[in-house]
Amino acid sequence: MNLQKTKRLTAAVLAALLILLLSGCKKADEGLSLSVSVGDAPVSLDPIYAEEAGDQTILAHLYENLMRVSVDAAGQTSVVNGMAKSVEVDEETVEGGIAVTYTFRLQSARWSDGQAVKADDFVYAWQRLADPASNSPYAGLLSVVRGYQEARAGKDMSLLQVSAKNDSTLVVVLDGHHEWFLNEVCTAPATMPLRRDIVQKLKLAAGKWWSAPTLLVTNGPYCAVDYQEGNYVQLERNERYRSTQNGPAGITFYFADPEGAENLYASRTTDAVWPLPESRLAELSAGENWSLLPELATYTAVFNCLQEPFADASLREAMCLAVDRNALAQAAGASARAAEGVVPPGVPENEEGDFRTVGGPLLDNDPAAYEENCRRARDVLLESGYDSGGDVEALEYLYVEDEPGAKEAAELLCRQWEEVLGISVTPMGLTERALMSRLRSGDYTAAGLRLTAAVNDAECFLSDWTTGAYNNVAGYESSAYDTLMSIIAISADGTARMGCLHDAEELLLMDSILAPLYTKGTAWELRETLTGAFRDPRGWFSFAGVYARTA
Repeated sequence: MNLQKTKRLTAAVLAALLILLLSGCKKADEGLSLSVSVGDAPVSLDPIYAEEAGDQTILAHLYENLMRVSVDAAGQTSVVNGMAKSVEVDEETVEGGIAVTYTFRLQSARWSDGQAVKADDFVYAWQRLADPASNSPYAGLLSVVRGYQEARAGKDMSLLQVSAKNDSTLVVVLDGHHEWFLNEVCTAPATMPLRRDIVQKLKLAAGKWWSAPTLLVTNGPYCAVDYQEGNYVQLERNERYRSTQNGPAGITFYFADPEGAENLYASRTTDAVWPLPESRLAELSAGENWSLLPELATYTAVFNCLQEPFADASLREAMCLAVDRNALAQAAGASARAAEGVVPPGVPENEEGDFRTVGGPLLDNDPAAYEENCRRARDVLLESGYDSGGDVEALEYLYVEDEPGAKEAAELLCRQWEEVLGISVTPMGLTERALMSRLRSGDYTAAGLRLTAAVNDAECFLSDWTTGAYNNVAGYESSAYDTLMSIIAISADGTARMGCLHDAEELLLMDSILAPLYTKGTAWELRETLTGAFRDPRGWFSFAGVYARTA
């Protein structure tokens, strides 16, 4: 451990000991005091910008959305009412499709400063999220709301069909059927309610309105009562929360990198830890009765279809066939597994299993098949008009340099293309921001991309590749693919919808605009004496229901 990490860990441990001493003065009947570490110091506690799992976890304890995720004694999760007391759903045929209206009747609830939570608080938060001036990475969550495109194009958020019928009634109109709307959009940190007056007041006082967590006015089960920048934030029960709380009386979130977090857990300073370092993941994965939790991401190679030489679909096909995904997964780290499709494991389909299990693998990762794939790759290259890979101009493969395992995988992938096809490709590491800038400007030929979605549904992993979509960095255009995705968006038949999603994924791979490489899993640890915590598949954690196990 270097000196900087040692100083940081020492400060965190000292702060932890101080809080433990103070909490020891409390009466036992005041409830459990929990200490956890699930990420580094907050990058943003503004719901529309919070991308880190740790930041989203803190927000999930401070605010309550229309719906919330609950966990039962068996560890099974379900979506239940949060701020919504009831939900009514109506649909009507309109010009251009179907309009589905959700009417939410809100609970009688108050913010932590005593003011009533109103439907307008959701309207403000959702308009702020959708506004292109906000430039939120989660704006697309609201792309299914009627008027979204018009509101963004005209920079007039009143066109977004999210409105307050009165203080206790919120109305949202969607374009078509989107069965994941309640479970995903209405539980996401990015769509949590905010008070306009509080955001504006704190912004004037501190610039970043969220930067002093103890000043935040919240409607969730907890409030921030102490904050030491870079070390911890301490939460205590929100006395004005709308419901009885049976979870911890207080939760302290310590900030640390994976190595520091593991040390805090090992020293019993904290009761839960995430993420685990690669060494610990390797140790756990070697166990017989342990398996990784899937991350909702697929690491892929993406080809720029608008630039030579990858305007040639045959060349893209040859490059895809030459990929040895098993070797790449091994290079990427202990938690990596060879990709089986565009959609990663863990994305739900039906009671029979997840999307990947029900649909089966679309990529052949049998080691015995790789030699045949390489032979086909060379044949396809010849058929596309190249005498050898040496005829292809030298290429560059961009990747995120600080992504764990990305450098090793990128270097190996470029060697595979050289060895199998004779095509020279140079790996180049960039910051994530620089990579996304190059991708969006089209200034690249091939790149490594962590393909993810804010919504845990297969549609949201595939919709980015429709013609003209903001995230379609490959420049892919296919009328057949666009038609499939249009059918999916309006389908009220869940079985038919899933069938079309599987067809769309297969078509995307047939056109070779991207080559899925590997997926990753994750793991976290909680003291055996505790239960009731869970990790949302989208990445954040809930500790609001933690309690001590009984004998």
